[in-house]
Amino acid sequence: MRLTGVKLALVLVVLIIAVYIASEVFEFKGSLENLFVRSMIDARPTKPPRYKCGLSKACPEKHFAFKLASGAAGVVGPKICFEDNIVMSGVKNNVGRGMNIALVNGKTGDLIDTKYYDMWAGDVKPLIEFLKTIEEGTIVLIATFDDGATKLNDEARKLLSDLGSSSVSTLAFRDNWIFVGGKGIKTKSPFEQHIKNNRDTNKYEGWPEVLEMEGCIPQKQD
Repeated sequence: MRLTGVKLALVLVVLIIAVYIASEVFEFKGSLENLFVRSMIDARPTKPPRYKCGLSKACPEKHFAFKLASGAAGVVGPKICFEDNIVMSGVKNNVGRGMNIALVNGKTGDLIDTKYYDMWAGDVKPLIEFLKTIEEGTIVLIATFDDGATKLNDEARKLLSDLGSSSVSTLAFRDNWIFVGGKGIKTKSPFEQHIKNNRDTNKYEGWPEVLEMEGCIPQKQD
């Protein structure tokens, strides 16, 4: 009887040890699995943030985001994006050869109007009349396509210069030009790019390369 009791005690001890070892093994395995899962989660690629109009960074508070692209040769039309809305593009079918212009309310950011004027075969008078109607505090975004300069005269250039342009006075046949200015601006705009049509440096036969520009425009305050 004493021997049987000893055996039973040994069996119980072995069983207890086995249960303890098993619990430790499973706990370790579980820890490894949790660690593996966490590692997989941490290793997943994070999606980069997207900013308005595809800008490289977010605009500060009380600023409007914009992005412009001039036309490509005489084939692909320009594109104007404002506050993450494409306001002019070939897809929207509201761009054309010459000057492509979008007007935006400088306080609210609301789109006022979009127009394009053919400066190769068209008349400059409608452009002049349109520029004269722009109200104080309006943001003006312009992108050329194909040829935006041939029909420009001194009056049109002066009106565009008054919007803050530094380059419109020298804009010539098939130059590419993108510009953001405003009615009532007191200084020259920092948002302007101009590239000359030069057969030695043109990217396309007969046309310079596409211009692109992005930025943040301060919201007009009362």
